[in-house]
Amino acid sequence: MNETLQLFPDIVGQDRAKKKLAFFHRGYNASSIIPHLMFIAPKGCGKTTMAKAMAKQLKGSDKPIKTFLEINCSTIKNLKQFFNQIVIPHVNQKECTILFDEASELPKDVTMALLTILNPNEENRTEFAFEDYVVDFNFRDHSFMFATTEAHKIFHALMDRCERIDLEEYSYNQLGSIIGRQMKEYSFEKGVLDEIATVLRGNARAAQKMAGNIKTYLAAKDSKKMTFKDWESIKDELGILPLGINRIELQVLRALKEKKECSLTHLGAVTGLTVQCLRQDFELFLQKQMLMEITTNGRSLTTKGHKYLKALSK
Repeated sequence: MNETLQLFPDIVGQDRAKKKLAFFHRGYNASSIIPHLMFIAPKGCGKTTMAKAMAKQLKGSDKPIKTFLEINCSTIKNLKQFFNQIVIPHVNQKECTILFDEASELPKDVTMALLTILNPNEENRTEFAFEDYVVDFNFRDHSFMFATTEAHKIFHALMDRCERIDLEEYSYNQLGSIIGRQMKEYSFEKGVLDEIATVLRGNARAAQKMAGNIKTYLAAKDSKKMTFKDWESIKDELGILPLGINRIELQVLRALKEKKECSLTHLGAVTGLTVQCLRQDFELFLQKQMLMEITTNGRSLTTKGHKYLKALSK
């Protein structure tokens, strides 16, 4: 069996990331040491799932796998909490794999401590003193992983201490495969999965949610076959727009049509969102779909954007 398939049997796509992880896994089997890993991906592309799957492959000295500890970094307030609630009870003198999810939210003092901790000596160990404790980090026992959607916010020195694992958005075919795996007992009219995939924004989590919605719809019909006619009904009932555009993004496009060129401040007033939220969560997708462009005078609607709105109004 293919090595990556053995390691990640339930994960569709992401072949480059799988090959890189398989390489590190071979090294781990030989030395019990794996590099610190930084999983980077857009939202919903499986960074946490991939990290967990990799963690399951890291065996302890006296058990099938190391204890796995997942931490959402937004819940860590400072270094004292990090040591008292995480390191001392769960890490000190134990074998474990630690995943720091949403790593861009790490407090500065914790990040500074990690720069020291993740810089081991020749024996792959680091001693770190905090208040009355001295913790021995042994990287044969302790494996560190990080996951983020915002690589630009990660402290550069922390990124340098990690091996990057970059995940990609999913293709239409891969998204269709994800839905198909969730719905093995159903059949699909030819081409309908590719059509459904066009609204999923390259997002595996969206594909899983859509599979659930389709099951709900077909159950009400007492049907086991998904057709294009069914898909049209689902889109209408759920208000699904072409390309998977959401209502906030549609507001932005309509505002740009009315004013031709807008500042983010104006768009924030129209949508009720902060400038940071618009830039981070909505603007990039509209640019990627070539519906909006950024000019020296602000944001404006592209020719494709005008055509999109015109098609919706029919």
